[in-house]
Amino acid sequence: MSESCQTPSRRGSIAVIREGLKHSPEVLDGLWFTIVLAALSTAGGSIISLVVRDVLDRGLGSVVDLDLERTARMVMIASALLVIVAITSRWSKVRIFTAAEMGLSTLRVKAFAHIHELSTLTQNAQRRGSLVARVTSDVDQVSQFLQFAGILLIVSVGQMVFALIIMAVMSWQLTLVVMLCFVPLVLSLKYLADTMSRAYDKVRASVGTLLAVIAEPVVGAPVIKSFGIEKRTQARMDEAIEENYRLNVRAQAITSVTFGAAIVVGGVANAAVLLIGTWLGVTQGLTLGTLVAFIFLIGLFTGPAQMATQVIADSQNAIASWRRVIDVIETPIDVVEAAQPERLGTSRDLRIENVNFAYPDGPLVVQNVSLTIGARQRVAVVGETGSGKTTFAKLLTRLIDPSSGEIYLGDVRLDRVAFGELRDCVLMVPQEGFLFDATLAENLRYGKADASDGELLEVIDSLGLTDWFSTLPHGLATRVGQRGESLSAGERQLVALARSALADPDIVVLDEATSAVDPQTELRTTRALEVLLANRTSVTIAHRLSTAENADRVLVFDDGRLVEDGTHAELVSAAGVYARLHSSWVAQARLAVDAPADGGPERIEQ
Repeated sequence: MSESCQTPSRRGSIAVIREGLKHSPEVLDGLWFTIVLAALSTAGGSIISLVVRDVLDRGLGSVVDLDLERTARMVMIASALLVIVAITSRWSKVRIFTAAEMGLSTLRVKAFAHIHELSTLTQNAQRRGSLVARVTSDVDQVSQFLQFAGILLIVSVGQMVFALIIMAVMSWQLTLVVMLCFVPLVLSLKYLADTMSRAYDKVRASVGTLLAVIAEPVVGAPVIKSFGIEKRTQARMDEAIEENYRLNVRAQAITSVTFGAAIVVGGVANAAVLLIGTWLGVTQGLTLGTLVAFIFLIGLFTGPAQMATQVIADSQNAIASWRRVIDVIETPIDVVEAAQPERLGTSRDLRIENVNFAYPDGPLVVQNVSLTIGARQRVAVVGETGSGKTTFAKLLTRLIDPSSGEIYLGDVRLDRVAFGELRDCVLMVPQEGFLFDATLAENLRYGKADASDGELLEVIDSLGLTDWFSTLPHGLATRVGQRGESLSAGERQLVALARSALADPDIVVLDEATSAVDPQTELRTTRALEVLLANRTSVTIAHRLSTAENADRVLVFDDGRLVEDGTHAELVSAAGVYARLHSSWVAQARLAVDAPADGGPERIEQ
């Protein structure tokens, strides 16, 4: 995978927020009106301090003429302001919750869709747990920030601004004292924010690793139990959990320094205002009401300042998550659909011209391959493990693109064909057909989404699978379990073949299954394959030489090169690579006659 996806980029916080909002524009919908509502709620809370001053100085504080009517009027005004604060505060929160969820839903969909647009080569270079974390927990982290810390940030900034303005009106001297107290904290924030950003980058990366480490043993539980490696697996999991714990503690330690510093500064500001305010009262006639109201305003100012430090900490965690999601979305797509695709003609010949392919930073694994595969020709591709067979198959189906050279389908270059038309025409059937945790019918409909139950039953019957189908407890409604684990390996192969037949492609590229199955399932699979491949072009990566024997044509790969091309009989008599493979297979078959039968098919690879 590209470096940007494997290791999160270190773009700055402002750049991350700007890019994140570009990918989630809904977050900004109606933002100014939301800010106005937040401003009204914070202004109402700040203005109450003026009511407090008035009540103390001109109401309760007047010994000569106690004005109860004015005091009652001020209390009513304060009550009305509190109602306004409650309404506008709730309204602003609902609006920002809605906007944040809409925006992050878009972000999640974009990230998920982009992952599926990446080639299998790019996907396989990334741990599955890390990709899942970016679409789930990382987006959730951003959501929490926008919904809670984001609201706090807007309200806190507004409250601090209004409090500062009113403080300046009441006493510019005391306002100056408060501002001087906060200067050291403000100057240290950039350093603390950068430090927290780096710490939370590591935290979010460790979450992806942790998910991968936890997910693998769940999927591979049978292997773990079979080899008795529970302790080793647990130790690996403990190590990942410990690393995540250590990184979280370190990040929180940095956060606590910031939050603690804000509390200390707030206390110093209160003490300084009380001391200097008393002196101003004695020397310059500062009233008791003004001093009490000023202390009230300091609470409105220092409280948000303290919360702002927590918001900064939360924002660094969220930005680290946002950065990881953006890195996925901006990972370049290496297999790109043509901007102006060309329609396929009637020809279904496959023409490969001087094709080379190398994996990133690796040697060529397919070298200078040129050939033409005619329509409805049955081709077997053989070779030892690592000879380039599977890579060649992926090139034919455009799961990857050649490093150089060209592949044509009819008269149209493969990279000029629209993905939809290409997938309708060329289908790759992998060794193990992946099944989803759904019913048999739902899994079959991945081949044709709008297929009726009648069509599904017709395909099953055409492949000669009716006897097997009749053994399923609920027919088409039978649930296959996660990854199809309610079915045997052979039964999963049968479902994959039925799904492929339902798709009705012109060309089938088949990576022949290598797993051992019982003789009856083997017979069903062979029969179903014969029906599937009839009257179609087929390119089969043959793991059994019996498959190659029945092919119209055999392609032999060795170290990435196409070294032999001909019929089975021609290649056996040529005494080359294929003849050696065939001789080895024949020897194994003779040994198998004398060995206890295990139901396993003879394999071509040595």
